[in-house]
Amino acid sequence: MPYTEKFQSMADAARARVTEVAPADVAGLMAEGAIALDIRDPDEHAKFHIPGSKHLSRGKLEMNVEEMITDLDTVILCYCNAYNRGALSAASLQDMGYKNARFIGGGLNAWRQLTEAS
Repeated sequence: MPYTEKFQSMADAARARVTEVAPADVAGLMAEGAIALDIRDPDEHAKFHIPGSKHLSRGKLEMNVEEMITDLDTVILCYCNAYNRGALSAASLQDMGYKNARFIGGGLNAWRQLTEAS
């Protein structure tokens, strides 16, 4: 899907300032207590998601995240289908004080490719 220039510019800036996590590292980080946070829409989440992940739509993220994740030191692995919404969400969470907000590089698509190949 083609994105507008302004949206892509915002997403690129977010990607440049937050840490990208490789899909291969997700399971280990979750085993250590990281929260994989699916920020896609509810219908996307219902179709498929990373097992054990939590769901909070991008549109409700800033309003509801503090009830879901109270510890600002929690490692949060935001993900969407690819990069953009995950990176934007991680950047927003960092702005809210979540020091360890990151995003999964390639999102659910990359994670799924990796796990299906295993």
